[in-house]
Amino acid sequence: MKQSVIQVDAFSAVPFAGNPAAVCVLERERDAKWMQAVALEMNLSETAFLVPENDGYRLRWFTPALEVDLCGHATLASAHVLFESGRLAAGAVARFHTRSGELTARRDGEWIEMDFPSEAARPVAAPDGLEAALGAKLVNVGRNRMDYLVEVGSAAEVRTLRPDIAALKRLGVRGVIVTARSDDGVHDFISRFFAPGSGVDEDPVTGSAHCCLAPYWAERLGRADMAGYQASARGGTVHVRHRPPRVLLRGQAVTVMRGELEDGA
Repeated sequence: MKQSVIQVDAFSAVPFAGNPAAVCVLERERDAKWMQAVALEMNLSETAFLVPENDGYRLRWFTPALEVDLCGHATLASAHVLFESGRLAAGAVARFHTRSGELTARRDGEWIEMDFPSEAARPVAAPDGLEAALGAKLVNVGRNRMDYLVEVGSAAEVRTLRPDIAALKRLGVRGVIVTARSDDGVHDFISRFFAPGSGVDEDPVTGSAHCCLAPYWAERLGRADMAGYQASARGGTVHVRHRPPRVLLRGQAVTVMRGELEDGA
């Protein structure tokens, strides 16, 4: 049976910006080896697989290299596909059963709001080689269950980083979030996310990283509602609301391509 594949640009209102994800809506569970092969074929930072389950969908995320525990932009893309295709009514709640527990998403006009776990980083000493790998002076360093979080001195430093990707991969974590206060008068903070440990040198816009950035900047800025800008080449804005132990992420998404996997795939 042929399966549909939809490519969505998440955390963007226009095509060819934000973070692209492929979404496969399956009628039955497929094995992890098959899903990994599809993700490698799609060659995007994430491919999401949805299978109906109970009152929602089982949702799994794969990079071209491995399955991950949490992914924001591919969840946003998945919710977008369910609402746009009519599988879910505009006023319904999208429920996803994942390796990080139940996640939900609601449509609000052109926006989708997702309810994710807060992934606060605890302060740690910088591991050997991190500062050299980033080529920037580290103001603060933290770590959560997935990533290192690094604050540097300015937004300009975040934008101009040219890290040693091979050295970052040797750190043995999913990725490294680099952040600073924004200087653009629109956003509260700026970030970039390097994830060579997951097979993605730099992710364009990373919802799960904002589950860490939200509690970090809420504490420093003294407010719960903020706007973050991920300063990759494609770029994208993520609106966050810190509501411990959860983080609400808001973004837009746009479909850019539809296709089908052949029966033999």
